[in-house]
Amino acid sequence: MSTFLYLVEHDRGRIDETATGGMTGARLLAERTGSELHAVAIGAGAEAAADRLAAYGAEQVHLVSHDLLTDYGPDAWAESLFQLAGSVGAGAVIATGTDRGNEVMAQVGARADLAMVANCLEIEPDGDDWLMTRVRWGGSLHERARLSAPVKLVTLAPHSTDAAPSDQPAAGIVSGFTPDLSEADAVTIVVDRVTVSEGITLATAPVVVSGGRGMGSAEAFDIIEELADLLGGAVGCSRVVTNNGWKNHKFQVGQTGTVVAPDLYIACGISGAIQHWVGMMNAKNVLAINIDRDAPMVTKADWAVIADLHQVVPAISAEITRRRTLAAESG
Repeated sequence: MSTFLYLVEHDRGRIDETATGGMTGARLLAERTGSELHAVAIGAGAEAAADRLAAYGAEQVHLVSHDLLTDYGPDAWAESLFQLAGSVGAGAVIATGTDRGNEVMAQVGARADLAMVANCLEIEPDGDDWLMTRVRWGGSLHERARLSAPVKLVTLAPHSTDAAPSDQPAAGIVSGFTPDLSEADAVTIVVDRVTVSEGITLATAPVVVSGGRGMGSAEAFDIIEELADLLGGAVGCSRVVTNNGWKNHKFQVGQTGTVVAPDLYIACGISGAIQHWVGMMNAKNVLAINIDRDAPMVTKADWAVIADLHQVVPAISAEITRRRTLAAESG
């Protein structure tokens, strides 16, 4: 039986739905190929991350530790994963196609002198090969490709599979692995962290309220922030907003920003260029508020309000507040 390794991204032991969704996709692929899925958690906090992995199909959880693995470092993580794959005779190494996942897996490919296929949407085993559909050109193109390699190295497009625990949790046997690392493997490593924000994050928020060029100014985002707060969500924006200096880049949704998959995405004054659409196309529901009924975002949205966002957004907030007040008074 072949062994598949899945690299679990974690933040000092905390894992989110991007990681568990990727592991769900890796588990489904392992099941179709009759392979055994192992999870790999590297560095400080790996023990805490291991607790949830059996539920998502990990027959074994490899905790990779070393004095140089104090925090994330692409070289050290890649070398550790490369050595572990050789140690267990892995038939495939899989990660989620985040910035970190693609960076590490590209380095694994360089070390193994093997091709690495990034951002796969679908993978179909075909004998010893894999047929795959993957995202190219920021989502404007889906490429069909065939991978022939003794060890398959792939990343799965973020949010391409919803996180779902296995019907029958796996054994989740925990084992330690200590790679042979040198100081050269720690040439790039996180040595300090600054807390930018706490609580709900843009990447994990159930509701995202985003503003685009139609906002008109930085001050106009006050109404976006009010609505997001009422809905327990996060504020997002398009690239033109960051280019104009209205919002920091950390709020940007899109190909060069944050990829989101909320239950509801509210796009206010956003035309819907392909680079932005790629970042939010996995939203379960999309509401567009725009004066241009022909804007790409409007034509693709589940619902659209063709009106001035500066009137519509405050009206939505006022109605939410009114109904909550009535509910509180009657309850």
